[in-house]
Amino acid sequence: MADIITVKNLSKSYGSHQVLNDVSFDFKEGQIIGLLGPNGSGKTSLIKILVGLINDYKGEVLVDGSRPGKVSKAAVAYLPEKTYLASWMTTKDAVNYIADFYDDFDKEKALVMIDRFQLPLKQKVKTMSKGMQEKLQLVLVMCRNARLYVLDEPMGGVDPAARDFILETILKNRPEGSTILMSTHLIQDVEEIFDSILMIGRGKVLIKDKVENITASGKTINDVFKEVFSVDWGF
Repeated sequence: MADIITVKNLSKSYGSHQVLNDVSFDFKEGQIIGLLGPNGSGKTSLIKILVGLINDYKGEVLVDGSRPGKVSKAAVAYLPEKTYLASWMTTKDAVNYIADFYDDFDKEKALVMIDRFQLPLKQKVKTMSKGMQEKLQLVLVMCRNARLYVLDEPMGGVDPAARDFILETILKNRPEGSTILMSTHLIQDVEEIFDSILMIGRGKVLIKDKVENITASGKTINDVFKEVFSVDWGF
């Protein structure tokens, strides 16, 4: 299998504040990868670099063999943490917008999923709850036939009862051989779906390994996460 993500000596600063410091890692395609770290660890900056939203960095970054840009964006489906849809859009407007923008978007599949999520086609984004907005954006992302899905806190605004349904939606609508990189704080709720973990903190890679290796001692990913960041949290 080829590398879907390759990062070598990546550094990123905002003025005098360095958020990523000489970071290197790679992942083979076909995995579900958990991107874990506390707030301020550099996760969001890393994600924005991978999807081509941040370009002023040092080091080498390749996504599906290409530097983040026009070519790689065609292979990447990105779910940001914050809503990106215009407030005036209805559910139907959003579906048509994405269908016009991406050739790999399955509109019929999206409409079926929207019905399952019970999202009214004529409701405007500005009148939706945060959870409804996140469900709509998840549908728009997972109905693309992408090589890499980058999901930034996909369940942050969803109630606990809906999380299993969200996870099922992600897993069932993932094309065969595709890769998912998911950033989340809800480790205990989702760790069972991960194949590999990338844990970053203080701008560096602290753990990068297969889940089976991390949990070989009997500890959960959540247990290991708490141990790694106990100093940061004053434990």
